[in-house]
Amino acid sequence: MIHITLPDGSQREYPGPVTVAEVAASIGTGLAKAALAGKVGTGDDAKVVDTSFVIDKDMPLSIVTAKDADGLDVIRHSTAHLLAYAVKDLFPDAQVTIGPVIENGFYYDFSYKRPFTPEDLVAIEKRMAELAAKDEPVVRRVLPRDEAVAYFKGIGENYKAEIIASIPSNEDVSLYREGGFEDLCRGPHVPSTGKLKFFKLMKVAGAYWRGDHRNEMLQRVYGTAWATKDDLQQYLHMLEEAEKRDHRKLGRELDLFHIDEHSPGTVFWHPKGWALWQEVEQYMRRVYRDNGYQEVKGPQILDKTLWEKTGHWDKYRENMFTTESEKRDYALKPMNCPGHILIFKQGIKSYRDLPLRYGEFGQCHRNEPTGGLHGIMRVRGFTQDDGHVFCTEDQIQPEVLAFTTLLQKVYADFGFSDIIYKVATRPEARIGSDESWDKAEAALINSLEASGCEYVISPGDGAFYGPKIEYTLKDAIGRQWQCGTIQVDFSMPERLDAEYVGEDGDRHRPVMLHRAIVGSLERFIGILIEQHAGAMPTWLAPVQAAVLNITDAQADYVREVAQKLQKAFPNQGLRVATDLRNEKITYKIREHSLQKLPYILVAGDKEKAAGAVAVRARGNKDLGVMSVDAFIELVAKDIAAKA
Repeated sequence: MIHITLPDGSQREYPGPVTVAEVAASIGTGLAKAALAGKVGTGDDAKVVDTSFVIDKDMPLSIVTAKDADGLDVIRHSTAHLLAYAVKDLFPDAQVTIGPVIENGFYYDFSYKRPFTPEDLVAIEKRMAELAAKDEPVVRRVLPRDEAVAYFKGIGENYKAEIIASIPSNEDVSLYREGGFEDLCRGPHVPSTGKLKFFKLMKVAGAYWRGDHRNEMLQRVYGTAWATKDDLQQYLHMLEEAEKRDHRKLGRELDLFHIDEHSPGTVFWHPKGWALWQEVEQYMRRVYRDNGYQEVKGPQILDKTLWEKTGHWDKYRENMFTTESEKRDYALKPMNCPGHILIFKQGIKSYRDLPLRYGEFGQCHRNEPTGGLHGIMRVRGFTQDDGHVFCTEDQIQPEVLAFTTLLQKVYADFGFSDIIYKVATRPEARIGSDESWDKAEAALINSLEASGCEYVISPGDGAFYGPKIEYTLKDAIGRQWQCGTIQVDFSMPERLDAEYVGEDGDRHRPVMLHRAIVGSLERFIGILIEQHAGAMPTWLAPVQAAVLNITDAQADYVREVAQKLQKAFPNQGLRVATDLRNEKITYKIREHSLQKLPYILVAGDKEKAAGAVAVRARGNKDLGVMSVDAFIELVAKDIAAKA
């Protein structure tokens, strides 16, 4: 008898070997119809298999459907094969290469004699739908490697033959056939093409064969696939929103910044963009000041020997910019932590000094590949709101608890309320005792529980020197951005010989907590621009109000209003623009509205005589005529609320 244990703990008996599909059918016709695959085994040994997989011994089994994350992966993998099937059907001379699942979809690379056109994509997608409607079974078979090489060479698929030839000769390979198309794949796949209903082809891009620029340029067709029609439509809507919110587009339209070929991967901030930057930086500076951090500043260039001691020279050298002077090698710092330890080491530190919190707006440089650069989100030169806490092991938990509370407040002020918390625990290759790891992991978990946060464990994803919490925020259209982190580090204080004098009079190593809230200011500002679609909250807006005249007769009054607004906010001044151009007032209002200003103030003869202004709020909201003092009160409340 074969005993199958189901996810609810119940067991089913079968007289002999049984397939996943047969188990699903024995449970119910609805499950049999919904089954896409099976998941056998538990824990690290669990694997997803085809519904045709034969179970010949006692084991746990869960039926994978479209509602499961594994089911969505199977759908996307199978849709990539459906794409290749359609391409071969329409363009028989095309050769197929590889087609993996990626985030939110899949792609497939093809070799073809001419570029695919947008019209080709429409035709391919239509053919995919027609092939899926045939509901052809997807059948797996296994061949010895050499036989598989000969098979693909025989049908003219030279790329597939090359891939298989790189597999050890003593291994078998699996192939999947649907209709007239057969492809190399480990699987698993849906049982039939009829399971593939909700997909769309997105674009074509170039990709070198095997990622080597010396090889042929292939055509990479990207697509997305989902379990339901609603899921697909929501994703496509999100993409439309993301395009409207693209920080690169808005950066140009709102005159915030630009990227120049003379310095790739770095940002040229324009006056309005730098005003936004300064508001973010000064806000974070107040966060430092009000939460026990001492702001420090380290040098940009540090000697190679320091990076050798920290391990960066061996592990991170290719990402570092280097220079040489007087026969000494230096590197532009890719991170701030070694410099903070050097500051900590100046003078004797006592246990009474701990926890000692340093913060720095440290400019870092990393030699990112050109293909990975993306606006101000992924750059080579960036500034971090970097902080390091030197503490004892007993202080880890209260420090992390305080940090999480602070991070939540900061994110809320910037308009983010939905945060995902992940605890990354010890990897197999690590340093330090199990006792110290136990203590550090427990401190991170207990701090989140004390904060009332739901969290997930990411086993083995911690750094070699210690565990960490990753804080991921969700933006207005559901995208996730991992910004904040706090990491427990036992290693760097040891490597750089940092010490403090304990209560017992002996020397001890401090624990180092690496922490960041917004991370890279460049990236975070890009996220902010996209979160708010360029319409920044009043407290962040580069220009908070514009004062417009109707005729030249109000020009001096407009200047007086602007000056009064600026003086009413003595700490930083209201960011006010005046528009005295000899243009129709409707034209000027439209121009400033397109710049997404929070407030537009209009002054004509009536307003001038009354010492008032006509106020328009963003979104074409007419707030009517009010005194300048009333507007100052209104905007002060708006700024204070960070709404």
